[in-house]
Amino acid sequence: MSINGIVDLRSDTVTPPTPAMREAIYRAEVGDDVYGEDPTVNRLEAMAAERMGKEAAIFVASGTMGNLVALLTHCGRGDEVILGDLAHTFLYEAGGSAALGGIHPRPLPNQPDGTLRLEEIEAAIRPDNVHFPRSRLIALENTHNRCHGAAIPPDHFAQVRAIADRHGLKIHLDGARIFNAAVALGVDVREITRYVDSVTFCLSKGLSAPVGSLLCGPADFIAQARRARKVLGGGMRQAGVLAAAGIVALEQMVDRLAEDHRRARRLAEGIAALPGYTIDLDRVQTNIVYFDLAQGDHADRLALVARLKARGVLIGAYPDMGMRAVTHAWVDDEDIERALDALEEAIREGEARRKRDEG
Repeated sequence: MSINGIVDLRSDTVTPPTPAMREAIYRAEVGDDVYGEDPTVNRLEAMAAERMGKEAAIFVASGTMGNLVALLTHCGRGDEVILGDLAHTFLYEAGGSAALGGIHPRPLPNQPDGTLRLEEIEAAIRPDNVHFPRSRLIALENTHNRCHGAAIPPDHFAQVRAIADRHGLKIHLDGARIFNAAVALGVDVREITRYVDSVTFCLSKGLSAPVGSLLCGPADFIAQARRARKVLGGGMRQAGVLAAAGIVALEQMVDRLAEDHRRARRLAEGIAALPGYTIDLDRVQTNIVYFDLAQGDHADRLALVARLKARGVLIGAYPDMGMRAVTHAWVDDEDIERALDALEEAIREGEARRKRDEG
């Protein structure tokens, strides 16, 4: 099931649309979404809101756009958002909330399980003082990408909700892979989202749609979010051709995420059995597998990535996180075994080259 003969484990964003999605795109009924007249977009937004247990939803081009729209809607210029120092919103979204919204970030250390310490959240909330920015929002993430794809259980969100309510703050959840979290935890996704004011989720990761995310929340919040989306240039017209794939994603691709988790576990266990690699199996919970070389630096990682590519297997390498492989709908059991064979061959080739260089 590999993509064009390549086992692509760099991310679940590489997933092409399924045949059912392509058919739905072809047959999609469309209208002008800025006028609210695209029936397919309207249906997708209603489905998303219902799945998240919220009143309304808005279709956006990406998770980054969804998170930025949420922050711009919750916060004004000079307001502060409390979030994790490993949060995608903090690290990988081009500083958009500060650059475009004048929103001040207050990063706290993410714990290995992806959570924030409750006492540190409470301590970070500013008193009413003219010298300080106003604390307005707590931003959380689930699953937590940089924390090895950790699935954070509902009780943590309930505890953060209690803090937010005591201090009059809102909570936004970057739920790019929220369905992975729900499947891994064995709960309905609404058991998580019930504790947050707004939530984004991606259609274009594990759900395999070609593009798009949804931002969900109260009806009045989403009405204001449409203004923020417009400011960002996100008003789309006959967007039903994209929304149609998202509908298929919600109808057909959520329950099968358990297969991705099973394959990630098989990959992780296979890596643990290979010499030359290190991996913490206890941290593999969903479809994200972080591992590293037992010896070597980032240049050695990049050399390994190149040797794997020559064998038709793609993974990611990061200076501060080692290497990452992500399973998805276009990776099957045979692909996992092929990746493990390639990892074994690539490490042996690297060792042989080192010995030749030393000799």
